[in-house]
Amino acid sequence: MVRTKRSIRLGGSKPAGFSLVEVLLVVMVVLIIAAIAIPNLLHGKMRANEAAAVSSMQTIHTAEVMYFNAYPDVGYSSSLAALGSNGSDCEKPTSKNACLIMDDVLTSGLKSGYIFEIVGDGNKPSAAYVASATPSSSVSGRCTIAANQSGEMHFFVPGSTLNLGTRSVGSGSSSCDL
Repeated sequence: MVRTKRSIRLGGSKPAGFSLVEVLLVVMVVLIIAAIAIPNLLHGKMRANEAAAVSSMQTIHTAEVMYFNAYPDVGYSSSLAALGSNGSDCEKPTSKNACLIMDDVLTSGLKSGYIFEIVGDGNKPSAAYVASATPSSSVSGRCTIAANQSGEMHFFVPGSTLNLGTRSVGSGSSSCDL
């Protein structure tokens, strides 16, 4: 039992410390502050993931243009792996391992809570592609990002139909505002 110096000297038995009500009050204040702060931190992380996805999409577009110019007989790449090292040492790049994106995390297809994909037009040589970045969960981002060979990015809410002819597609207040 904890006693005050005075009660020890005087031989009193009144314990010193905090009462249960005081401890509960402090715990409640801490929980209220946490309830306010945690959603803001999660929203900030989500926005950071979205910004990283936009940057990665710009990297993919730049690599696609360089790939198209380096391998005109193939056209645009239809896979992220071909834009990266694809397990090679990058001594002699080929159309299967162009070594244009040195970020192995991005060329794996999953980075910063987003899933990245490239779909070619199926022609040989490929004259078009669509790259997309989709949030891997509802906590990692709100917006899906799509871009094509023109380099223009389109932002839309997952689940909505993609129309690459417009700048942004969304439904009401849940549209993307990057």
